Amino acid sequence: MDKVAVVILNWNGCDMLRSFLPSVVRFSEADGAAVYVADNGSTDASVEMLRRDFPSVRLVLLKENHGFADGYNLALQAIEAEYVVLLNSDVEVPEHWLKPLTDYMDAHPEVAACQPKILSWRQREMFEYAGAAGGFLDRYGYPYCRGRIMGVVERDAGQYDDVVPVFWATGAALFVRLHDYRRAGGLDGRFFAHMEEIDLCWRLRARGRQIVCVPQSVVYHVGGATLKKENPRKTFLNFRNNLIMLYKNLPSEELVPVMRVRAFLDYVAAFVFLLKFQFSNASAVIRARREYRLLRSSFAPARKTNLKETSLHVIPERTKSSILLEYYCRGRKYFSQL
Repeated sequence: MDKVAVVILNWNGCDMLRSFLPSVVRFSEADGAAVYVADNGSTDASVEMLRRDFPSVRLVLLKENHGFADGYNLALQAIEAEYVVLLNSDVEVPEHWLKPLTDYMDAHPEVAACQPKILSWRQREMFEYAGAAGGFLDRYGYPYCRGRIMGVVERDAGQYDDVVPVFWATGAALFVRLHDYRRAGGLDGRFFAHMEEIDLCWRLRARGRQIVCVPQSVVYHVGGATLKKENPRKTFLNFRNNLIMLYKNLPSEELVPVMRVRAFLDYVAAFVFLLKFQFSNASAVIRARREYRLLRSSFAPARKTNLKETSLHVIPERTKSSILLEYYCRGRKYFSQL
């Protein structure tokens, strides 16, 4: 059994792999980790290129595109390791990037998952939007990070270099105990993509396991390589999956009041898209709410299981306030101001 398995999910990303896999292979294998690429039924030259140019990389071949969530779930069924790292294909890693993560997890068995500090590949002095220095969640389900609130991304000046508990660790570089991953049920494949790592971390956290950011490890993420920020498909998945995540995990006493506020906020978001003439994104929000209502009953068994397994009823890293209120009304644009 491997100590650490670095697992990259690929779908028609031959050029991305060719650019970023060399650093992952070189600096992960040097630290004793095995590197896997799980191919999600690619139709480009990815598999041929991997076999030719990266013979040490272990392949897990899936017959079709299962999305991010089930792609990883199926891949991890074929892997045995103490720790797995779910690593995006557009991440560059430096020498010894795994050591601080592995050392911390070895020393803290109460921690189920962690992430490195995520900096921008394009602007290396800046945090990267998707993860930064660890994620939090507000009362109404809006995620934010140390180093990124809404669209404001901070410059990294060492202000978040302490190890802290977080609510969620980014799926761009999620370091997790495979036992905990499987015990919590893995990523929810019905999400397909977006929000699934936050949903998983919520389940882990509610079961009393901890999530942390270990910023002594740093990686560089391109970000937005699959779907651009304003892509209507991404808007749809983010809104729909966020609502499903809330339904699956909210305590009973919070479900109705939180979802009422979210309905209002979602329609405000759709209206703002209209004002910006982003009609496809406005439509995506409305479609997301409609599909959430259609799918909600199918997630009732998962909600029942999650509530039954909950041992930590108040999660400190899920704040009681609204990040929208803090950002738009109180002008607090940086995590350190909260």
